[in-house]
Amino acid sequence: MRPQFSKHSRAAGHPAARVAFGLALWVASVAAPVVRADAPRLALPIDCDLGQTCYIQNFVDADPGPGYADFTCNKLSYDGHKGTDFALPSRADMARGVRVHAAAPGRVVGLRDGMADGAFLADPGSVDGRECGNGVAIDHGDGWRTQYCHMRFGSIAVSQGQQVDTGDVLGLVGLSGKTEFPHLHLSVRHNGAVVDPFKPDGAARCGTVPENTLWQSPPDYVPGGVLAVGFADHVPDYDAIKAGTAAAAGLPGDAPALVVWGLGFGGRAGDAVQIDITGPDGFHHRHLHDLSKPTALYFRASGKKRSTSAWPPGSYHGTVTLQRDNQTLSQASTTIEIGN
Repeated sequence: MRPQFSKHSRAAGHPAARVAFGLALWVASVAAPVVRADAPRLALPIDCDLGQTCYIQNFVDADPGPGYADFTCNKLSYDGHKGTDFALPSRADMARGVRVHAAAPGRVVGLRDGMADGAFLADPGSVDGRECGNGVAIDHGDGWRTQYCHMRFGSIAVSQGQQVDTGDVLGLVGLSGKTEFPHLHLSVRHNGAVVDPFKPDGAARCGTVPENTLWQSPPDYVPGGVLAVGFADHVPDYDAIKAGTAAAAGLPGDAPALVVWGLGFGGRAGDAVQIDITGPDGFHHRHLHDLSKPTALYFRASGKKRSTSAWPPGSYHGTVTLQRDNQTLSQASTTIEIGN
């Protein structure tokens, strides 16, 4: 079941590229540009529901030193990150096909296709010089450009020199280039300098979302949350969770164990992940996991082994709650049927 966030709240490339335009992540220092009237107004570049079927994993690194911080001075970024990462919860979501849209009108000035999805995980060196993977670059005029990275193999739907409008389909979200999870990396630049669309004037406003952004409708800032939750008869492998194959559709009465797992992002030291299972005949299990360090993406699981001949038949409910500063930041639930 897809969660809804509380408002409290990264392939071995095929050598055949359509245009070898050097879609490696641009090398540019983070600047503090002055927002001009000619700046493009950006629409959401991905066809999903933020907070439900996708989420923002990383923002532009706003710390000019060796540390890292997002535009609110929190830790949804990493050192030197030059874009905004719109992520999918699992590879199964990617396989279903999530469209990438042009964020603003402009002309396609670079593209690449033909790099395999996921090969970076097996051979990191295979993407050297092509870290962006499959992608598109669009010129919006007056020195403004956007770049769309890590798109799916064979999905690029535009051509070199093509004029595009806001919302035109560029391709699909993928796992190409230097990435460990399916997502769209959107970079915005003005005259080659990185611009954070959430904080385009570069002014620090810790703890707040600036009113002056490049977005037509600024996405909500979500500082962490529960992405997915599921039942299983054992503690699943992390890879199965990231693949989207860990959740059981149902369980037999003689299942060896009853386990609920939760996938989360944006964990901070001191956060608590609470797992609750309730079921027939007053069944209740609760376990609290404390996070000891910041964790960009993580999972936790808990449950009980079967101690009788069978589980009582009926509906069992699992809930995963992310708590921060003794308050509920995010929560997701699911239900499963256990038969005789």
